Amino acid sequence: MPKQLLQSFLVLSLYISFLSYYSYATITGGATTISEQFREAPKFYNSPECPSVIETDNEEDNTGTNNNDMCSANAVHVAMTLDTAYIRGSTAAILSILQHSSCPQNIVFHFVASASTNASVLRSTISTSFPYLKFEIYPFDDSAVAGLISTSIRSALDCPLNYARSYLANLLPHCVSKIVYLDSDLVLVDDIAKLAATPLGDSAVLAAPEYCNANFTFYFTPTFWSNPSLSLTFANRKACYFNTGVMVIDLDRWRRGEYTTKIEEWMELQKRMRIYELGSLPPFLLVFAGNISPVDHRWNQHGLGGDNFRGLCRDLHPGPVSLLHWSGKGKPWARLDANRPCPLDALWAPYDLLKPPFSFDS
Repeated sequence: MPKQLLQSFLVLSLYISFLSYYSYATITGGATTISEQFREAPKFYNSPECPSVIETDNEEDNTGTNNNDMCSANAVHVAMTLDTAYIRGSTAAILSILQHSSCPQNIVFHFVASASTNASVLRSTISTSFPYLKFEIYPFDDSAVAGLISTSIRSALDCPLNYARSYLANLLPHCVSKIVYLDSDLVLVDDIAKLAATPLGDSAVLAAPEYCNANFTFYFTPTFWSNPSLSLTFANRKACYFNTGVMVIDLDRWRRGEYTTKIEEWMELQKRMRIYELGSLPPFLLVFAGNISPVDHRWNQHGLGGDNFRGLCRDLHPGPVSLLHWSGKGKPWARLDANRPCPLDALWAPYDLLKPPFSFDS
């Protein structure tokens, strides 16, 4: 075969392969498009000491999840949001949770997705990588919160789904009394059951690592602090900053205290007078700061995505590590794809299930 003809044939073959890959990897439905293909993760099994959450007499739904599992007190219930923009981060987070759990079959995932998204596409993506996973997807009505959102310092913080954590008590079944809420830009390197077992005491609604050395005044505007009726919100409270990307929440206490309504009231005030700049975080601080149960800092080594403007590389905080969190502008998958990774992004990479283009199963 002439050299020029051979080159043309190879180019044509690559082009056909690309079209085949693209048509397989791109799933379009409604407002959802996932232009990525993910590998199937290994299946992880319980250790012999794990309590059972399976009741064989109950019917399974179309996800393969036993309906009784969704309410089991022996299960570790994990809540996360799910969307196309962060699906790569979500799959990495799920894999890390399962890989480091002593009872991975006892973990039930509760995913919250925008109601405008085609949930069947997200369900298919998760089921392909984790065929054995116990999970459910709950639609979140964006319009319920869109009118309450004020612009913040970074557009990603203004996404309505970013506020879904405030509505978990309404979205999840009432039989679910306690959950671990996690962002999608993190990985665990420890057993999530330890985090889920965090004691909440007699009255705390949530638990999270607190950072009392942070400048708490930074999270609110001068308008807030100069108004005595507002600044007195924190009177008699040792209010400290906490990151809402890792929380243990008592949903029963949340429902009884109507905390979603309390958060919404602060958001309504923000629409009338600008009292903060940072999206969904400040309302949580206004309602809960100073009244939460502490969690060891090892469970949220946050800020690895840098600040909200440049996303520069950062080092770990001193001390042991159970959870790595790329909060901030920079995300490890984006930096790796751009060939500009930060050193700590190498700790996220082993959990990345993305199939590279032109990779084929043997």
